Amino acid sequence: MAVACLFAAQNASAGETTQHVVNKAPNGLAQTPPMGWNSWNKFACNVDEKTVRAAADAMATSGMKDAGYEYVVIDDCWQGPRDANGFITANPVKFSSGIKAIADYVHSKGLKFGIYSDAGRETCDGFSGSQGHEYQDAMTYARWGVDYLKYDWCETGSRNGEEAYAVMADALRASGRPIVFSMCEWGVSKPWLWARNTGNLWRTTGDIRDSFDKWDPKNQWVHPLLEILDQTEPLWPFAGPGHWNDPDMLEVGNGGMTPAEYRSHFSLWAMMAAPLMAGNDISNMDESTRSILTNKDVIAVDQDRLGVQGHRVAKDGDKEIWVKPLAGGGRAVLLFNRGATPASITVDNDHLGYAPSMRAKVRDLWAHKEVGNWKGSYSATVEPHGIVMLRLNP
Repeated sequence: MAVACLFAAQNASAGETTQHVVNKAPNGLAQTPPMGWNSWNKFACNVDEKTVRAAADAMATSGMKDAGYEYVVIDDCWQGPRDANGFITANPVKFSSGIKAIADYVHSKGLKFGIYSDAGRETCDGFSGSQGHEYQDAMTYARWGVDYLKYDWCETGSRNGEEAYAVMADALRASGRPIVFSMCEWGVSKPWLWARNTGNLWRTTGDIRDSFDKWDPKNQWVHPLLEILDQTEPLWPFAGPGHWNDPDMLEVGNGGMTPAEYRSHFSLWAMMAAPLMAGNDISNMDESTRSILTNKDVIAVDQDRLGVQGHRVAKDGDKEIWVKPLAGGGRAVLLFNRGATPASITVDNDHLGYAPSMRAKVRDLWAHKEVGNWKGSYSATVEPHGIVMLRLNP
């Protein structure tokens, strides 16, 4: 009877949702930005059980778990057909053990498990979406042990985004399992204006491209790092504990940028209090990639309990200064050089909102060392496409 009641509000045969949207309050999850790994950026549809288990193994042993990463998320292309009762199944070839067995394996590593679906009738790669099956799918995910849902926006037709995401949010709550809700709506209907009590994070743009500043003329839907950055930075007032701006997953280690550009990528995402979802092959990464992804000093800025998104406070051509307030009165400071030649950048009290008498210790977060006491300003020469990242502790 309970199952019948849940499904009675949905006309699954027509694929339309008529469920009354009732969610009123945040779900209490993701009080700091989620950290983990997602299969899409590296593997796309070439994801299978072996890949996911290897990622879980690597997260547990590479230092990533110790650094704060916890979610192992399968993106699109995991699905098989729906069964005779409309329940979603896994691809029997790629995931022969079933999704619950994989979730159990991830949990056995002390990690959490995530999965992907779509608010339309089909996913972006043509598999079954959740429209008309929201409560059914949420119940299935809960039974499997899912802790995180990435919910895409392909094949939604004329569907209203606020309605579509609220229905799945309610379905996840009704499942009885705490599931972080990652809204991948690409910023189409400005979710930062309405989704605070619906999702835990919302995408601000289309997909990221593994490039610092180069567009792909064959695919205008993917954006280089600088484009993603400039679209997300102005949204800083809308982020906070439990509801984060999401500038998409990390490309660190996928080969399209230099080490300096990847350090900038990681640092800027941390300054924006963005989810840190690795998108590389973490089971086969070099030391440079591992050292970037596991930089605990930078991660601490991202995970700061105050939950304020940092933003750009000064810009002079290619030279930028970013500031993020931290719990306890500290500041994270980023000196960012977008240009192709070295640049000298100076930050001072006016940028930080500090009084002239303010005293603080200054730590370089990539050099991993204290670099003196704050004396009202700090100057550094910043490499091309690079950053200097500091933490000021009063």
